[in-house]
Amino acid sequence: MTTESLRWFKSSYSGNGGQCIEWARDHAAATGEFLVRDSKNPHGPALAFETAAWSSFVSAVRGDEFPVV
Repeated sequence: MTTESLRWFKSSYSGNGGQCIEWARDHAAATGEFLVRDSKNPHGPALAFETAAWSSFVSAVRGDEFPVV
C-alpha cells in the first residue's frame, strides 16, 4: 500500500496557518499503525507510530507537556 492510496484526514481544530498534520484514519483502524504526514507536503514521507507510542504522544500534547518555542 502506498501513502497516495490512503484517505488522509486533517484535524477539525486545524486552521489555515500552515502548521497542520494529516493522518490515515482508515489505515490506523485496520492495522493499529498510525501514519502521519505534513499537510503541506502530501507526496513527502509519512511517519509511522505504533498505537502505544501515538497514544503517549497525544496524551503529552493534551497535558501541555511540550514547551512552546
